[in-house]
Amino acid sequence: MNSFFIAVDAVLPFLIYISFGYGVRRAGVADEAFMYRLNSLIFRAFFPIMMFYNLYSVEHGLSLDLKMVGLSAASILLLELLLVLIVPRLVAENPKRGVIIQAMYRSNFVLFGIPLATSIFGSEGTTLATMMIAIVIPIYNVTAVIILEMYRGGKISPGVLAKNVIHNPMIRGAVVGFAFFILNIKLPASVEEPIAQLAALSTPMALFVLGGTLHFSAIRHNLRYLVPAISIKLLVLPAIALAAATALGLGSVERFVYFEMFATPVATASYSMAQNMGGDGELAGQLVVISTAVSVFTIFLWVFFLSGTGLI
Repeated sequence: MNSFFIAVDAVLPFLIYISFGYGVRRAGVADEAFMYRLNSLIFRAFFPIMMFYNLYSVEHGLSLDLKMVGLSAASILLLELLLVLIVPRLVAENPKRGVIIQAMYRSNFVLFGIPLATSIFGSEGTTLATMMIAIVIPIYNVTAVIILEMYRGGKISPGVLAKNVIHNPMIRGAVVGFAFFILNIKLPASVEEPIAQLAALSTPMALFVLGGTLHFSAIRHNLRYLVPAISIKLLVLPAIALAAATALGLGSVERFVYFEMFATPVATASYSMAQNMGGDGELAGQLVVISTAVSVFTIFLWVFFLSGTGLI
């Protein structure tokens, strides 16, 4: 039961931010046009700061488990490759293709990974989850830019694709953050603190905007995409991850952290990215909201199963 309350604690802030945005729009305090402009601002100004800070703040003394790093990176890239090959055969519209692919592989590991791992394994879980977040999140974000550019619409040459990726605000933020990390450049505390606070604002603001543009009546039109995508995301992929981790002989901590990468809901940033990069923003938002709500129960059931079978 403890795992259920951990999942609730992780999800409840998301739902509050979304509900607040929805309530603000319904009350007429801000209209939908304002929300879309704010969403563009978040994508162009706040997400680059978030990407910069994610890489800038990685601890230099962090000890890497190379087996875990290699397995995680290879698994994510292999999953993306399979999705790029399969999803376009099942989904006709380009804007939906990129959104569904992104939703399947890109998890909200940042906000779910550490509290769940800490609750079950203590400091050992915290250390491993922190390490994997530093590795996995840049992979998520960089490949998401590439995939959304691929399905922006029409045929696109490799040169144009590369140019669009390089000019993406998130990629620019990541490049600068990586440069600061590699060169070990440290900002004064008076500068670093505001950057950290601006980075922390990104997710609440993105969820607020998501709520402000959410139309529940539109969900039924996307059920044929939502049901299979979320089922695969929260049930099928975690099962495959567990089977792979067990077959490879990972320890209980490593197995659980690896499992979390695939069992947590769709990443919040996927909505803003889709909305600003030619994807189906409405579908992306619905995938974030519904997967987040459903994950309270699926995470609890998975943890209950893992505990009962002795896998953690």
